[in-house]
Amino acid sequence: MTAPVASHRKPKQYPRTLSFLLADGAPRTARKPGIARTAATLALAGVASATAFDAPAEAAPRPTPAQVKERVDALYQEAEVATEKYDGAKERAAAAHQELSRLQDEAARRTEQLNAARSELGTLAAGQYRSGGVHPTVRLLLSSDPQRYLDGAAVLERAGSHQANAIAGYARRLGSVQQVRARAEDTAEQLRSTEATLAQNRATITRKLASAEQLLNELTAEQRQQVRDEDGSDGPGSADRTGRPSSAHTSHSAAAAPNPRAAQAVSFAYAALGKPYVWGATGPAAYDCSGLTQAAWRAGGVSLPRTTYTQISSGPRIDKSRLAPGDLVFFFSGISHVGLYIGDGKMIHAPHPGAPVRIAPINQMPFAGATRPA
Repeated sequence: MTAPVASHRKPKQYPRTLSFLLADGAPRTARKPGIARTAATLALAGVASATAFDAPAEAAPRPTPAQVKERVDALYQEAEVATEKYDGAKERAAAAHQELSRLQDEAARRTEQLNAARSELGTLAAGQYRSGGVHPTVRLLLSSDPQRYLDGAAVLERAGSHQANAIAGYARRLGSVQQVRARAEDTAEQLRSTEATLAQNRATITRKLASAEQLLNELTAEQRQQVRDEDGSDGPGSADRTGRPSSAHTSHSAAAAPNPRAAQAVSFAYAALGKPYVWGATGPAAYDCSGLTQAAWRAGGVSLPRTTYTQISSGPRIDKSRLAPGDLVFFFSGISHVGLYIGDGKMIHAPHPGAPVRIAPINQMPFAGATRPA
């Protein structure tokens, strides 16, 4: 067998100019200086391009105080929507707690009555067992004194009637206990759901207020003061630096109220000027918006619901042109803010955290309606 013939073809030669690069791109040797310079130039250009792409973007311009105020106002309004939902859920939770306690007490009383009825049935059953359950005709035949037996039979008949009544009474009590317990379980479930809603609203409020505070903290002290100055409060012409009006202004507004109860509500609101806003608060140290109006009208002898969206139904609607001191004025499409009208196009209200109870024009927010509590 002939051995394979070795090939005399030369292996393919690759340009020597590629051998000056290592696997990691570092230069090894360069047979031709011009090619080495070209490669180095390309490598530097690539580094420059990468650096240009990796460079941080130019920082966005800081928002102006007016832009910060606009966003902060929106956050406060969103927080107030959540606050009113929180107030409503808190009121429902309190009612559910009270109802659950009442049902538990009622279930305990009825269970005691049921246990007494059960004991009575046990006594009757034991007596019947001791009598042997013999048929009345047999007992009559075996009796040595039939008349005495017949007299006793009437008593037994009445006892039977009593036993039937006892059984029926036990069944009624058992049913009533079961009904009360079922209502208590439903109420407890409603309470758990309401408490979950409370927690959710509380988290929303906290988050919105924290965002507003962070925005304000990014401003200088002078800019923060500028935002406060543009917050819509009344100037010193009607009130002093704490927001408290002169006694003449207070007397005039109370006198112009349509009835003594409204006058008392107005006087209460004036006395609350300068007190802090705290969401969920109903006084006397702090208030949220609906907590203030509720407390003011309570001072006038009128019980208002807790939230803005229920207070708006607490009396007849009043046209904006017919407002009188003491009327409730509501704002935003969701009825999320309320103030107490005091005349001259102004109200007393609890605005938001960081802004105490103050006098402000009613035109500073989108007007939604007015009510005169009855």
